[in-house]
Amino acid sequence: MTTRCAGLISIFVVAVAARAALPDKEPATAIRVHIEGLHSDRGQVICALFAAADDFPKRVDQAFARTTAQIMARHATCEFPNVPAGIYAISVFHDENGNGKLDTNWLGIPREGVGASNNPKPRMGPPKFAAAKFQHSQGSMDVEIIMRYL
Repeated sequence: MTTRCAGLISIFVVAVAARAALPDKEPATAIRVHIEGLHSDRGQVICALFAAADDFPKRVDQAFARTTAQIMARHATCEFPNVPAGIYAISVFHDENGNGKLDTNWLGIPREGVGASNNPKPRMGPPKFAAAKFQHSQGSMDVEIIMRYL
């Protein structure tokens, strides 16, 4: 019995030493965007993460990262994994008809819901990067955006 106990203790010591030699897992660096205030469950939500003021918020194709989210119970969540630390701003829109673009009227006013990080109040034209920017550090973070229909 003592030989068996000694063998188990040796295995335990080796396992603990092996675990200590492994590098620690990097902390998650995701940004999760929770979108509230959707008028319906139709279509999808398109989210864009911008790392600079250039092209914010209109040029989704020029964003640092883009993703879509399905809508359930008038709520959607977009996730951006593996985002390095930095300054970012997020724009979202409710693509109700599923055509992949923000529909506007002849004046350029959105016909579908829009939103941005920090939920800036609507002014003449889209929000500025400075109003929507936030600091992302190591680790995961959650951002809440309330959809606005103009």
